[in-house]
Amino acid sequence: MAEANSERVVTLSQLREQYGVPFSRVHLWRLERDQKFPARVRLSERRIVWRANEIESYLARCAADRPHQATA
Repeated sequence: MAEANSERVVTLSQLREQYGVPFSRVHLWRLERDQKFPARVRLSERRIVWRANEIESYLARCAADRPHQATA
């Protein structure tokens, strides 16, 4: 049985609201082109989504790459 999380998709509005990704459509396209953001999935001519597990992995990598600041 496939893991339910691997089948979920995220729309642009969900990307912004649920995951806090503030990028514009153009900036997302540039990041995808440069392979710095997960590739979109085209469901139809006017509907694009991203795989939720790829977005979550991307955000986890971003958090891991952040420099850690010492607390006082």
